[in-house]
Amino acid sequence: MNTQKILNLALKGVDSLGFKLEELGITNKVNRHNIAAFMMAEQKHLEGEWDSLQVKVDHRRAQFEALTQQIENRAEAIFSPLMAQVNRFRASH
Repeated sequence: MNTQKILNLALKGVDSLGFKLEELGITNKVNRHNIAAFMMAEQKHLEGEWDSLQVKVDHRRAQFEALTQQIENRAEAIFSPLMAQVNRFRASH
């Protein structure tokens, strides 16, 4: 069964359910249009959540990179004079 046939079968089922519920006087809001609108709204909601997560991850990545750069700079400041002394000592012996 291909995707289009499955989709059509599901939509026919939704339509049938909507008609039955309407006949019983329960609701007339179950139909393919309302379900499609709900799905699109949820899709946009999920896209917004995903974008929010991406921003948080990017922010944390930038913080981590800045911290890494600070550590590297401090290590360079500490070890450069030490390495210069070691190199002078080696050159003299």
